[in-house]
Amino acid sequence: MARADDLDGARSVMLDTVYRDFGTGYVPRWHRDIIDPEGAYLASPRHTLLVAVDERDDVVATAALDSRGPEAPPNPLRVAARFPSGKTAQLRRVYVRPEHRRRGLARRLVGRLLEFAAADGGYAAVYLHTDPSVPGAESFWRSLGTVVCDERAEEPDGGQGIVHFEIPMPGR
Repeated sequence: MARADDLDGARSVMLDTVYRDFGTGYVPRWHRDIIDPEGAYLASPRHTLLVAVDERDDVVATAALDSRGPEAPPNPLRVAARFPSGKTAQLRRVYVRPEHRRRGLARRLVGRLLEFAAADGGYAAVYLHTDPSVPGAESFWRSLGTVVCDERAEEPDGGQGIVHFEIPMPGR
């Protein structure tokens, strides 16, 4: 069972990221899960939310997984078709506070999410998308997966500028 202060800390890390790194602020249609992580990630046995805490017991990183594939729009139709809901483990909210980056936290959290997806047995693929304007995000995901669509080059007018990835499922 998640502790209430861990969920509050997770919300804080996620909200800080959408304001600071993305510059969008909270947008309900994109970020509803941030406000209700219990409903988004803890209510279903096929979903999960991980948090990393530091020596002061402060949440410094988050990583989540759910069974919702990308929707079109806003994502390209071919990406949505390739990663259908229910069969796709989508990695979400892999965020690390800036002062804790470059220490392997995100890689360890993603490893745990991939183990979770493999243990589920019902996922055929692991998907995620990233905003390449976030420092380090694109190179991190390229080190773990394969680009299936780079909207900057493949969509009219660059689409949303998002890069879509498939990450190998452990054991496949």
